[in-house]
Amino acid sequence: MRFIDEFNDPELARKLLDDIHATVTRPWALMEVCGGQTHSIIRHGIDQLLPDQVELIHGPGCPVCVTPLEVIDKALAIAARPGVIFCSFGDMLRVPGTDRDLFRVRSEGGDVRVVYSPMDALELARRHPDREVVFFGIGFETTAPANAMAVHQARRQGLTNFSLLVSHVRVPPAIEAIMSAPSCRVQGFLAAGHVCSVMGTSEYPDLSERYRVPIVVTGFEPLDILEGIRRVVLQLERGEHRVENAYARAVREGGNPAAVRMVEEVFEPTDRSWRGIGRIPGSGWRLTEAFRAQDAEERFDVRDIRTEELGVCRSGEVLQGLIKPTGCAAFGTTCTPRTPLGATMVSSEGACAAYYLYRRVDPTVSEEMSPVG
Repeated sequence: MRFIDEFNDPELARKLLDDIHATVTRPWALMEVCGGQTHSIIRHGIDQLLPDQVELIHGPGCPVCVTPLEVIDKALAIAARPGVIFCSFGDMLRVPGTDRDLFRVRSEGGDVRVVYSPMDALELARRHPDREVVFFGIGFETTAPANAMAVHQARRQGLTNFSLLVSHVRVPPAIEAIMSAPSCRVQGFLAAGHVCSVMGTSEYPDLSERYRVPIVVTGFEPLDILEGIRRVVLQLERGEHRVENAYARAVREGGNPAAVRMVEEVFEPTDRSWRGIGRIPGSGWRLTEAFRAQDAEERFDVRDIRTEELGVCRSGEVLQGLIKPTGCAAFGTTCTPRTPLGATMVSSEGACAAYYLYRRVDPTVSEEMSPVG
């Protein structure tokens, strides 16, 4: 397939690896902030093929994983109410709340449905005018335009029984929080190509300049990632720090103008809590005043639900890059995809799920790392 097969060429991969090996002269720590990239790195063993001096740190790049426990509990409270059809993408159903998950709510009689688009939930609202239909709107900038469009269309069509439980987060403020931490040791970033394809790259030059770190926008295939690593390492070796776009086939500096306009009409920035990291100023979105009536959190009065994270799960440390998944004693034993303790084992983009799926159980990768946040 065009734009896929050619980015999996083993000969080109070897040339890129040779170039990286020839370029690096001292240790560098790079962070990818995308769960899709993490899975590709682990699946293809990219981290094991790199020079020993190049370390990849898995950042908080999985939107399911960074959704805080209290938002999951709010979703559970809403989904359990009579007269509600609660709609979500499938990977949220097994994410554990304080004492249950959405699968359990469904088994107890709640009308919880897996959908493939917020527009599917909108259609349910049209077909069931006597029911309240709620869509669980999570994700980075990538999924925000479609969720914004659903809210916009609901108001345009007069569907007063449709609302959105919003848990959107933004990548640039998370990078700033990581770099602002006193113990941060990240020296370069692979930026998420899908996020930049929507929002563009305008927020990154200031971060690169302020913290003097290279930021390279990178895709998801093996050659994409290796080229991103090569460019970051080359900048570091030269003492440079700037934003580069290594995913030009999908990313433009201005992103997708139509998508950006839709997001800015429906959402406004707000502080948001990230699982394992805490509250990051300006790192999320909420519905603007014009669309506030479709905010499920207010409609169902669950704003006051507050939950402490579970101590038994170390997914927060994984999300911060403090430990690898195998550094958690529960990994692969009491915590598996069938019996997950945290979202990083549930989500298809979670680091723990990647390590489990690709049998990355080598004890040499279990060592705890110095904190990055």
